[in-house]
Amino acid sequence: MFELIKAGGLLMWPIMLCSVIAMAIIGERLLSLRQKKIAPKNLVALVWQWQNAGHLDKKRINNLRKSSPLGTILAAGLVNRNHSREIMKESIEETGRHIAHDMEHFLSTLGTIASISPLLGLLGTVIGMIKVFTVITSLGVGDPSVLSEGISEALITTAAGLTVAIPSLMFHRFFRGKIDGLIITMEQEALKMVEVMDGIRENEIEAGA
Repeated sequence: MFELIKAGGLLMWPIMLCSVIAMAIIGERLLSLRQKKIAPKNLVALVWQWQNAGHLDKKRINNLRKSSPLGTILAAGLVNRNHSREIMKESIEETGRHIAHDMEHFLSTLGTIASISPLLGLLGTVIGMIKVFTVITSLGVGDPSVLSEGISEALITTAAGLTVAIPSLMFHRFFRGKIDGLIITMEQEALKMVEVMDGIRENEIEAGA
């Protein structure tokens, strides 16, 4: 492996650094963006049970806020449950925007890696070809082994750059789609809670509890 990196020239090191960062981000996001961690099921039903039993106090709301991102959004609405429906929705939407921003953590870095990795590989290709033509100019093409260093550098850096860029781009798109889906789920759950607090959907929540 080290010999392959060495044969690729100096640009292999930033490409390898990009690969390490990309793997770390992918692993972290796979753990952080799990459905049960972001938007646990039946959380609205639990809130309704607390409300119905008269147990929806400040302590339970604080615990709800710390439990998950969806819990944080629901807690923002519950704090204002004695105000109008519009105020509840505004507080939920404001908190939701912050949650959505936090869920996109590191994704811009992953997108940058997906963009620059093939460019680094292309730069390595250009440098390798420059070396090839320099050798041809100086020594001619009589000995193919003399040209091998530049050619191998060109091919290795190109392959390495694409190897890092392709999975980075795939996971970047995957996480974007997953975040969009989770945001829609949290919006639906938050709206359901607002309607529950207004007494509109109590029967539905009770049936699903």
